[in-house]
Amino acid sequence: MNSISVLHINLFQSEKNAPDFYFNTLKNHLISSHKHIEKPHRHDFYVTVIFTKGTGIHEIDFQKYDVSEGSLFFLSPGQVHSWELSPDTDGYIFFFSQPYYEMYYVNQKLKNFPFFNSPSFSRKLQLESDELVNMIRLFEAIGSEHESQNVMKQGFILSLISQIYIHSVRKFAKDDEKTLATSVSYFKHYQDFENLLEELFTSQKSIAYYASQMNISAKHLNRITQTVMQKTASEIITERVILEAKRMLIYLDEGLVEIAFRLGYEEYSYFARMFRKNSGITPSQFIKDHKH
Repeated sequence: MNSISVLHINLFQSEKNAPDFYFNTLKNHLISSHKHIEKPHRHDFYVTVIFTKGTGIHEIDFQKYDVSEGSLFFLSPGQVHSWELSPDTDGYIFFFSQPYYEMYYVNQKLKNFPFFNSPSFSRKLQLESDELVNMIRLFEAIGSEHESQNVMKQGFILSLISQIYIHSVRKFAKDDEKTLATSVSYFKHYQDFENLLEELFTSQKSIAYYASQMNISAKHLNRITQTVMQKTASEIITERVILEAKRMLIYLDEGLVEIAFRLGYEEYSYFARMFRKNSGITPSQFIKDHKH
């Protein structure tokens, strides 16, 4: 998908910054980087942003999320996003490259955090007032450390980032007791399924295929997806295909038949029916609604 706008981390850097890390208040970020972010775009880095003031809409991979005080968002490389925010918007934002984090935490991969691993997982966490106060402290500590010349500065910043992510995983789990109860036994299997899906969804759409690759039955795979995501395995597969279809329809300068073929459909009519059934509109209408 070469024609989609991809923003690189060096667009946002000043000379004093580490080349793989960026931190700013949201207010200053919106002023200094507006030329980069007024249109839907993708990043090649991981983004975390918390809102302390303001309202609006944050659209991530064609899903609209409400923004308000206490909204915390996580974006992975490659996700398409844009936002419409009120003039009083403020908060904090940081982003970093994958090597920045994973060269330090050799055994803790970013994809171990569900909000960075799964396309089906919510990218928004809404914090209550007491949780927000604690989270803001962590963001502010990152900002202070980022401006400092302290010894072991990078390690300290990374430890604060990990605290933010661990607190967030616990909050997600607390909000969904069912996920908490089953995460130990099922979530690893679910991650394996989604990793396979990410690699093969254009060529393989059969539940039986993925189950066989995981050495489990199709029935058990469905039980895992129903428990972790409250969706069937077939729904997860279809949603991933639809997401990629939407990205391609907007950002690839190719015909509808070619896009359907890229996604593994030899007959455009079948792809169009499947898209309409899941999106409520035809591919042509989707393009008309989203291309400005």
